[in-house]
Amino acid sequence: MALDAPSQLLSRDYTSVWHPYGRDSDHEALLPITHGAGALLFTEDGRAIIDAISSWWVNLHGHAHPALTEAIARQSTLLSQAIFGSCTHEPAVTLAERLLALLPANHQCVFYSDDGSTAVEVALKLAMQYWHNNHTPRTRFLALEGAYHGDTFGAMSVSERGVFTNSFGELLFSVDLLPFPGEPSAEDSCLAALDAALRNEPVAALIVEPLVQGAAGMRMYRPEILDEMIARVRPAGALVIFDEVMTGFGRTGHLFACQQTLHQPDLICLSKGITGGILPLGVTTMTGAIREACRTEDPNKTFFHGHSFTGNALSCACALASLDLLLSPACTAARERITERHAAFLGYLRRNYPTVASRHHGTILAVDFPHEVPTGYIHPLRHYLLREFLSDDILLRPLGNTVYVIPPYCITDEQLYRIYESMKRVLAILSGSAPFTLANKQISA
Repeated sequence: MALDAPSQLLSRDYTSVWHPYGRDSDHEALLPITHGAGALLFTEDGRAIIDAISSWWVNLHGHAHPALTEAIARQSTLLSQAIFGSCTHEPAVTLAERLLALLPANHQCVFYSDDGSTAVEVALKLAMQYWHNNHTPRTRFLALEGAYHGDTFGAMSVSERGVFTNSFGELLFSVDLLPFPGEPSAEDSCLAALDAALRNEPVAALIVEPLVQGAAGMRMYRPEILDEMIARVRPAGALVIFDEVMTGFGRTGHLFACQQTLHQPDLICLSKGITGGILPLGVTTMTGAIREACRTEDPNKTFFHGHSFTGNALSCACALASLDLLLSPACTAARERITERHAAFLGYLRRNYPTVASRHHGTILAVDFPHEVPTGYIHPLRHYLLREFLSDDILLRPLGNTVYVIPPYCITDEQLYRIYESMKRVLAILSGSAPFTLANKQISA
């Protein structure tokens, strides 16, 4: 069957499809993709677009990686899906065993779900039920300002109140938000607010995105301050949840961000890169104490939570193949190479644009592009930046005025340098050192 012309496909899309976080003004920037290979996405009109953000941070090894597609194909001839409430199978058990071997030793059990948001929901419900089952109910949570943990109701509740949650405010449970400890001057404020919160009613759990806050603009903070936060929470008995949906699977330079802290969480949420970005899968891991409190013969203490596709065999088989790739020497070397290239580009930025905020942690690079409007997710510069980078055949989806690069580990140096050169070009425009400035561009809020 012949492909539709791009204009026909986009017209049909506009009529019948609603895209996430989409507005009508975003529709013209949609890319009609036919296929992908490595770090590239190919459009109907023959463009090869560098996927510099791993398609929302999920794609670890590149598009259409043969090891992953072959693993799915093999598994599909055996078992695609079986109700996990009544069955088990080799891919799910083996994946749980392999994940637990890589995570902190105090983690002893895996609960499967569908994606990052559901992995967080599971963690929040487990924390509440842990205290309920121990006859000391606690329902109060602590989180960091700027947090984003997902779009389901529990995940929204422990996230920053703002554009993502404004329509649902009255339905979200109350959470104490602590100052984000991204700067040395803010670390003391965070710890003081934490101490004050712990002096009030008992806390069920502290939930954080360890070391890097994603949707808030790739904001970064030191592992030492996170360790200090956990050290102060422990005497109060509160649980600790690490939302490693984005930071997991090598993004921060280690396999998991928790490997950079001395104190370990009680619950860890994983998703995004777990299958190499091929199929949806969520994981919540927990300590033995939480498992024993919630996995019991007492029906009143049962953890009544599940999803239709929990433990999907295809997703688990794909995740196992992705783990094989992730742990290979070639992938380790690739992550180290990307980290080194990011560090070198950061050096260039700090020498040539000292007033522009830039940072990197492992394979994550972020730059706050200059503009006089206050920062935020709906910053009007976002649309200009998205289109400007697409004109260079590079997919960078800014968080407001923050441009970040989280590439697939298969990305080549040539592709990385193209991304950096495009960022340099646009920075020159916005800084007034290029022939035209942002004031000459049409930007809509």
